Amino acid sequence: MDTAVNPVPNPAAPESPATAPPGGDAASPVPAPRGGRPRRPAGSAPRRRNARENLAGYLFMSPWITGFLLLTAGPMAVSLYFAFTDYNLFDAPRWIGFDNFTEMFGDPRWRTSVEVTGWYVVLGTPLKLAAALGVAVLLNQSRRGQGFYRAAFYAPSLIGASVSIAIVWRALFSDNAPVDRAQQLIGLDPGGWIGDPDKIIYALVALTVWQFGAPMVIFLAGLKQVPRELYEAAQMDGAGPWRRFWNITLPMISPVLFFNVLLETIHSFQIFGSAYIIGSQGNACGPADGTLVYTCYLYVQGFENSRMGLASAMAWMLLLAVGLVTAVLFWSQRRWVHYEEGGR
Repeated sequence: MDTAVNPVPNPAAPESPATAPPGGDAASPVPAPRGGRPRRPAGSAPRRRNARENLAGYLFMSPWITGFLLLTAGPMAVSLYFAFTDYNLFDAPRWIGFDNFTEMFGDPRWRTSVEVTGWYVVLGTPLKLAAALGVAVLLNQSRRGQGFYRAAFYAPSLIGASVSIAIVWRALFSDNAPVDRAQQLIGLDPGGWIGDPDKIIYALVALTVWQFGAPMVIFLAGLKQVPRELYEAAQMDGAGPWRRFWNITLPMISPVLFFNVLLETIHSFQIFGSAYIIGSQGNACGPADGTLVYTCYLYVQGFENSRMGLASAMAWMLLLAVGLVTAVLFWSQRRWVHYEEGGR
């Protein structure tokens, strides 16, 4: 007869934890850490490390943030308030509402400044970009002395905005100056461009086009990224230089072209120094307002006529105009800018 033998439990052996019934939530005991201290949450250390890194980043950015608040955002907020006041730099500003904007829209010289600025932007920006792109295409080819030519074409961008170059430019286009003598040799009527209200704007445009070095360098960087295999395949298919430029070069560098168009357009709206110096011959903005660009008339109203409230209103209108033009350019890029991943 079989006899069932019950095992005798060993009193020295640890008891096994009880088995949780099916569907139960019995939690297994967690041993306490040494010293009896509670264990910290798993994600606390990374959060503290991220907080320290963010604090260090803000400390490094604090000079820029301080400068932005004190030198950019603060003056902008104050000028927005001045735009609705009568303020002459000497007396306390007096609130007048929209009177500055009403007077500005009814001022014929303000409308003239808008026309001169628009003509300058429409004429100067495309010519400058065309010169920059043409020279960049030439410099993209391997030739001896390429570094010297790049530096030589870029140099005017470094010195072109200086007062001395504007004075030299005014001397070149004055009466009986080199430009006047050159146009007489080819049969044109004598007379300098500086004293002619209809021609002085072209002298200003010529100075702008001469400073094509900065966009040229950007175009050259974009041209370096175009694969040579595309040109070789197109040449094998019989495509000529113009066809390769139109169907390969322009689509491939269209993001760079868009960047240059946007940047140079904004810069053209902000022109002041060269227009003020070239046109300052008894009149702050050229003969018969020939170089009365928008910023020049803003300077006249703010600092010569001591009408800082009206000048602030003009400044905010310029900001709105530049913002509108920028929005139109960004909207239009979907139709002619091609990115590498195929998006527009």
